[in-house]
Amino acid sequence: MTEQTLFYRFGVALFIGILVGLQREHAYDVARKSEHKTAAGVRTFALIALLGCLAALIADILQLPWAYVGLILAPVVLIAVGYAAAAWRGEMGMTTEVAAVVTLLTGSLCYWGEMALAAALAVITTLLLSLKIELHRLAENLTRADIVAALKFAIITAIVLPVLPKQSFGPPPVDVLNPYKIWLMVVLISGISFSGYVLMKIAGSQRGIWLTGLLGGLASSTAATLSFAQRSRTEDRRLAKSFALAITLAWTVMFVRILVAVGVVHAPLLRVLWLPIVLAAGAGLAYAIYLHLMPHDEDEGSEVKVSNPFELRPAITFGLLYGVILLLARTANLYFGDVGLYLSSLFSGLADVDAITLSVTELSRSGGLDRVTAARAILLAAMANTAVKGGIVLSGGTAELRRAFWPGFLLILAVGSGTALLL
Repeated sequence: MTEQTLFYRFGVALFIGILVGLQREHAYDVARKSEHKTAAGVRTFALIALLGCLAALIADILQLPWAYVGLILAPVVLIAVGYAAAAWRGEMGMTTEVAAVVTLLTGSLCYWGEMALAAALAVITTLLLSLKIELHRLAENLTRADIVAALKFAIITAIVLPVLPKQSFGPPPVDVLNPYKIWLMVVLISGISFSGYVLMKIAGSQRGIWLTGLLGGLASSTAATLSFAQRSRTEDRRLAKSFALAITLAWTVMFVRILVAVGVVHAPLLRVLWLPIVLAAGAGLAYAIYLHLMPHDEDEGSEVKVSNPFELRPAITFGLLYGVILLLARTANLYFGDVGLYLSSLFSGLADVDAITLSVTELSRSGGLDRVTAARAILLAAMANTAVKGGIVLSGGTAELRRAFWPGFLLILAVGSGTALLL
């Protein structure tokens, strides 16, 4: 190992220690008002990381793996003594001590050349330490039903998914029905929705209309649209522009969900699809910015009720819907060509844009569709879904909400439909 490489690895270890130490030092400054103290700050964590790197170096020079264990044992004992002293004072938390051990081992990873892993662990550690309040809020807001639903979903995925057949059965068009891939798509969409669900739990369901629109769109843009349309009839009508802003943001996030789903399943399709989707999302974002700049009343809280996407019944329902739409799309394309596929995409989009997006993307990935046809079908489904949600607002919202909402609605439809036809 050259001297330059050696200094580089120790430098990365030092940076990691400083990064984690700065967070702990900042946490100590904040907690000082309540007379809580930390045994380790930025200097201590920097030295801990260097010690881990140094221990790995000495063990390598001596060619004795057990020497590494002996060298890191001393600081681990000191950390344990510090925890025991803090516990004796009545401070039962051990976050700083565990972070110190992680930093020590991360410093060793730097010497062993695992720089990317070491940097990732450092960022994750710092992030977890910084999100103390938000993670505690998440734990407080989760219900027993949420935890049970997530556990059921995890169990059935961990047990059932590996044993599902990874092949299709029968001739076309049923050759597209692959049980393993179908449930894998359920996991993908449920995971995307669950991230929005968790963010809503962390941020709280009453953090302002625009934020709730963003997070609600990540969890379910249809649920967000329905919720704000209903609220427009029960709350102050001066909030109509705020509700229109939230709905538009939720729809914009829906387009981001489409890009993520397509990118995960079949990234090459993004080269055709990304520009039309970005233009449609850009139209929604532009109108949202316009609504934001207009004077409107703020709301103290905005609550969107979204069920846990890891509940088994909706997950299984989505899996069945995805399989049916996949079969219909394949059949329509096989017997009626592109026109049949477009019609099935339009009708499927009326119910669920995720299912048809994944179905068409899977057909494109397997070679059953060219990318332009697949991209146009996804856009048509997205526009059909947008039209349905627009109908929810126009039929269920107040006159004030409709006036604030319809220009953006027409703009998104025009841009999305126009780009679909021009592909």
